[in-house]
Amino acid sequence: MHFGSAVAAIASYVQARYQGGVWHLRIDDLDPPREQSGAAQQILSDLESLGLEWDGPVVYQSQQSEFYDAALAALDTAGFAFSCSCTRKQLGGKIYPGTCRNGLKAGSAERTIRVKVGSKCVSFDDIARGPQTQNLATEVGDFVLRRADGYYAYHLAVVIDDARLGASEIVRGVDLLESTGRQIHLQHLFGYETPRYCHIPVVLNERGTKLSKQSFAKPIAGLNAADVLSEALDFLGFRPPKEIYASSTREILDWAIQVWDINAMTRLPREHRASKG
Repeated sequence: MHFGSAVAAIASYVQARYQGGVWHLRIDDLDPPREQSGAAQQILSDLESLGLEWDGPVVYQSQQSEFYDAALAALDTAGFAFSCSCTRKQLGGKIYPGTCRNGLKAGSAERTIRVKVGSKCVSFDDIARGPQTQNLATEVGDFVLRRADGYYAYHLAVVIDDARLGASEIVRGVDLLESTGRQIHLQHLFGYETPRYCHIPVVLNERGTKLSKQSFAKPIAGLNAADVLSEALDFLGFRPPKEIYASSTREILDWAIQVWDINAMTRLPREHRASKG
């Protein structure tokens, strides 16, 4: 974990505990070619060092394929999923125009499986960002559920996992705000309840890009856990007293739960920057 992922974990944990709720831990290991050996175990160790205690067993997406298979089959039977032969190069980064929606062209082979989005706008009220509306037809197009390499797309996986866990609230970075409409669309197709969403500010590096493994963000492993917690809370709009930095992780989290106010994050600039990592 780097500072940015720690901020997201801390925010979701404290939001859950503030409401007297449970906090689930899921490892999104859907992409084996990009997975780093030992990364999942390191994440568990990092969370434990921060004092973030999860409820129930850890869920690994790599072990849920039977549920994704069943979900995709259900969409196919209902006529919402279809095979697509288009490549990224052919689409050129443009919104999917529906090329294969009514069947593959003669001689074409299936590369991906997509879902039809229809023409309705998807709307929801984000806890931190307020009312949101997205027209999937004009802004996204029919999107991929199973990739050309055979692995399931993130959108399908998280919708199935969230429903199976009974998640009532999702707290995550604002970089995923644009993905929410797709996930709500799938929830509607499956007849699932839509959880509440809360998209928090993301941490940017000195170049103004999101902290990530791809941008070589420094891991928090080995850093002082109390400092990471306190600085994360400061980033989120709270102002921990200086004496908190010398407290235990339990004391810091207890303080955070007592003073927690999700509205504090709405007062932050949309792009909040920190020099960590």
